[in-house]
Amino acid sequence: MNTLSDNSLMLRVKEGDVQKLGLLYERYKKRLFGFFYQMNRNADLSEDLVQNVFMKILKYKHTYTEESNFVVWVFQIARNTSYDSFKKNKASMYKDIDDVGHLINANDDIHGSIAKRENMITLKRAIEMLSPEQKELIVLSKFKELKYKELGEIVGCTEGNARIKVHRALNQLKDIFLTLEKR
Repeated sequence: MNTLSDNSLMLRVKEGDVQKLGLLYERYKKRLFGFFYQMNRNADLSEDLVQNVFMKILKYKHTYTEESNFVVWVFQIARNTSYDSFKKNKASMYKDIDDVGHLINANDDIHGSIAKRENMITLKRAIEMLSPEQKELIVLSKFKELKYKELGEIVGCTEGNARIKVHRALNQLKDIFLTLEKR
């Protein structure tokens, strides 16, 4: 049963076999958690949002069609869930930059380790300074590794337009990073 595609599993959920949602949950919980965590830097909130996505999948299963691409459909739901949460919690949802020490390889020299750590901190700060739309584009395209076609479907634009938006967001990120690095 694990060999069924995501689309096939979702069609079975739509037909009433809601136990198949458990397989989809196992396949997508980490990706969704990562998306939410990249957006809000709050693990507890991210876990709650993953649960909300799967509740919405059950609620809106009737809208899923054979032509749908499950990964696009689930990230559209996740994106809307993230927006809803942001609107509900307009107070600062972002925590301070967390420790990135685990990213430093023990074999690096101490100066290289310090430089790498500083660059990671600066990059995280730069990402936090992006607009929510730019941050979302970078998270989905670079961290969640969605294709531009899928990204375009999620954000409601063409594949080419998605590519341009990601390129602009990356340029903005680069500008912010370089500005922070000069300080």
